[in-house]
Amino acid sequence: MSEIPAELPELEHRAAAEASGGGAAWTGEAQEGVFSALPSGRRLVILTGAGVGLAATLLDAFGLHAFGVSGALTVMGVIGAAGVLIFGLGMSGSDAFSRAPLAAGEALNALPDPCYVTDRRGAVIFANEAYRSLLGTAHAERPAPLERLLAGRDGLAETLFRLTQMGRTGFAGEEEVRFSPRAGAVERVFRIVVRPLSGEEGGAVWLLRDLTMERERVEIAERQWQSVIAFMSTTPIGFYVAEVNGEITFINARLAGWLGIEPDRATERRTTLTDFAAGDPGGFPLASGLDGTATLDVDLRAGDGSVMPVRIVQTQVSRGDGREPMICAMVLDRATADEAEETMRDAERRFARFFNNAPIGIATVDREGRIDNANSAFRSYVGDVERGANLAGLVAEDDRPGVEEVLGRAQAGTLSGPPIEVRPVNRSERVGLLYASRVDMGEEGGSTVIYLIDATEQKSLELQFAQSQKMQAIGQLAGGVAHDFNNLLTAIIGFCDLLLARHQAGDPSFADVMQIKQNANRAANLTRQLLAFSRRQTLRPKVLSLTDAIAELQNLLSRLLTEKVELKIVHGRDLGLVKVDQNQIEQVIMNLAVNARDAMPDGGRLTIRTANVSEEDSRALDHALMPPGEYVLIEVADTGVGIPKENHGKIFEPFYTTKDPSKGTGLGLSTVYGIVKQTGGFIFLYSTVGKGTTFRIYLPRYFETPAEAKAEAEAAAAASAAEPADLTGKGTILLVEDEDAVRTFAARALTTRGYEVLQAESGEAAIALVEGFKGQIDLVVSDVVMPNMDGPTMIKELRARIPGAKVIFVSGYAEDAFEKSLDPDQEFHFLPKPFSLKQLAAAVKEMMGG
Repeated sequence: MSEIPAELPELEHRAAAEASGGGAAWTGEAQEGVFSALPSGRRLVILTGAGVGLAATLLDAFGLHAFGVSGALTVMGVIGAAGVLIFGLGMSGSDAFSRAPLAAGEALNALPDPCYVTDRRGAVIFANEAYRSLLGTAHAERPAPLERLLAGRDGLAETLFRLTQMGRTGFAGEEEVRFSPRAGAVERVFRIVVRPLSGEEGGAVWLLRDLTMERERVEIAERQWQSVIAFMSTTPIGFYVAEVNGEITFINARLAGWLGIEPDRATERRTTLTDFAAGDPGGFPLASGLDGTATLDVDLRAGDGSVMPVRIVQTQVSRGDGREPMICAMVLDRATADEAEETMRDAERRFARFFNNAPIGIATVDREGRIDNANSAFRSYVGDVERGANLAGLVAEDDRPGVEEVLGRAQAGTLSGPPIEVRPVNRSERVGLLYASRVDMGEEGGSTVIYLIDATEQKSLELQFAQSQKMQAIGQLAGGVAHDFNNLLTAIIGFCDLLLARHQAGDPSFADVMQIKQNANRAANLTRQLLAFSRRQTLRPKVLSLTDAIAELQNLLSRLLTEKVELKIVHGRDLGLVKVDQNQIEQVIMNLAVNARDAMPDGGRLTIRTANVSEEDSRALDHALMPPGEYVLIEVADTGVGIPKENHGKIFEPFYTTKDPSKGTGLGLSTVYGIVKQTGGFIFLYSTVGKGTTFRIYLPRYFETPAEAKAEAEAAAAASAAEPADLTGKGTILLVEDEDAVRTFAARALTTRGYEVLQAESGEAAIALVEGFKGQIDLVVSDVVMPNMDGPTMIKELRARIPGAKVIFVSGYAEDAFEKSLDPDQEFHFLPKPFSLKQLAAAVKEMMGG
């Protein structure tokens, strides 16, 4: 045996101390020198001792003693391998020592938790596979520490810097943090434990324990427990949990309220239910003596000092962790009462619920008419009412006599009559229907029950219905007046034309006749307004660009508005087409412009704007009456005095006007409304007093195909080329008209143009005339509305007798008012009244074939 060097014990001591972290750091050269001087057996003893020492240190540092003895020994062996690895990283020597770090690394790689070791500068000198896999750096030669990898993340940089400084300065530390290990990964919860290895100048070991699943389980358990606590605290029965010795660990709010204690104080003071026993507590059985479920009736001392008989149902619940079972118990109030009284209380509670939740107002009043009780619906209608308030004083003064009469009849026992309308004293806009009936109360006398139904909406609907009926009646009246008036105007204009044929310009009578004709034309415009209001005027729709139509009106509008009002027209880009009657839509714009001018007596600005409205935009407008679709908008806005809100619902009514009687007829806006609705459009008002008024008209957008555009252009060109300059002709015409003046004018006008005219004053007379006429009838000119037999019916009768005759209908009503009564294959021309001599001659010339 070789001799042991004298310095060997000291070297062994220093090596073991350094390996276990208890001494100053050795350099690589010092380690190599010392260990190379030691026998191989001593080297193994030192390394093993160093590993065990390091294992014990880490075991204590990381709290791994919780694994138990066998688990601790296993971990100690793994951490011992870590000690060999750490110590061997700085050595060079024999092959055995060069292979030791490899074996130790394999041991640390077996750890499920990520860990790594840093030197005193904070650089990673070893990281196990779990750490590399966590951060996605499995192939990195030298992984970076957490401080560098998670730098810049909110809330983490400061925590990691603090832990790093603690490891470098020889202090232990740990923090619980939440972060995403790498981009795209789910955020997780980790506890980072840092322990120094060899004093303030040495490195540190970092261990990451994944607590994500544990925290989720805790949170789920906490939520479930809180739900159970919330349910048990609000349950209508008492409930408590106790140990087997009777100490209460949980008591719900219901039982605590019965006992007059705070739930938290009961659990803090180790209270038992026997502390509240009324009389001898010996009547309570020991909880530990329970076998399964037990029921007992006892008396408890309530919080107000009274005795409360209860029934306790107890059961044992096993904890499952080796501890004694706990006791769960329900406490039921078993206060006895007379069964009839209990039933009465139940009935009273049910009635109270029905009374308070009834959708109509209910109140009871005494003989003096004072309110004894009222439900919520009654209070919401009349406002807050105190008990004892006089019922009659809650309604408007005009309604009080009726209320007193109804109460008098009810108290006298008279059968309830029809309800009366009442209005609350402070809410005159509301209307209610009040009923009263007497209820006998036995010895206490009688009481009157008041039923109050809110009829505000019902009355509003009734008014709207009545208004609708009135509007319909006015419309029918206006249409009838316009029809008869058109007959008169036709005769006046026609005879003016006959006079003008004999009295040319320069004749003394020419000016007088022209004045008559001009005023007749003005009257004809008034009848068109009446027909537009009643939606019975004849429309001649054509595809139209509003941009062109409004541009043509610009000069006329400028003259109408005068120099005080600035006219601004904003044309929409790529404006869509509409199919409307151009004359009617021009009348709409002019009527709105005149109204705007009158609303700006001191001047202002009138803006006419057009724009396209897509289906999506129309849906966003949320107008209940306007279905979503493609529209073209005409907006007419002024900066005038505005329209008061209370007048918004009346402005479209006929003959309603806020102007001076000498300045307005009240038909302007009603005419606009009638034209827009008959065209298939919608009109809406927006007005603010003092700021101005805006009317927005939405007309259905017309999508014209190229073929339709071409056909329309060709038809217009043909019509223009075919316009006759010579209105004379030949042929036999049957003229049927019940108005003598119109028939006389028309007959003279056609006779002077070279036609043979057969006259009939009714449909029956026309049929008789045709049956006795032996010649050929080329054309029938007939009025539509006639006594006994109208024009369409007469034409049906004449078709068999004069099958080849053409037809011209004349009427003051709209064409579509009678078109449906004709045969589908019946062709006809329509000439609206009033018409001039030239218009009649042109229509006949066109139908006779030019």
